[in-house]
Formats: sequence, structure tokens, C-alpha cells
Amino acid sequence: MPIYEYACERCGHEFEALVYGSERAACPKCASAELEKRFSSFAAHGESRGEAPAPGSCGTCGDPRGPGACAMN
Repeated sequence: MPIYEYACERCGHEFEALVYGSERAACPKCASAELEKRFSSFAAHGESRGEAPAPGSCGTCGDPRGPGACAMN
């Protein structure tokens, strides 16, 4: 059950939606199904158990492998 980020093409509202199986998301503001799926990176923090924090996205392309990862493709 992944959480996706969307931008509504009709009203421009940006939101997150939990999508089950083959369900399709709809804009909670205008109910439109005309959505643009946005790329998002996840955050995983393990500092509370003495683990090193996971690297964040590089900020330009959003590759979750961290800074410079998009150059490895």
C-alpha cells in the first residue's frame, strides 16, 4: 500500500494518497481523476537505535540513493 504524491491537473491541489491495489486516486478538493503523479523520496531514520541516518535525496532529481546517485544511471 504505497503512498503517492499527486498534483491535480484541474485545480492544482497537491496531496498524498494511500493507494490500495488497482484503485485510482482522486483529488480530495475537486474529485478529479486527472492527476499528475509526483516523484517523492522517502525518509528512514535510525538514529534512535544508534544507526546512521539514511541519506536524503540530492535535491535536484530526488533520487533516493542520495547525492550524485543520478549520475550513476
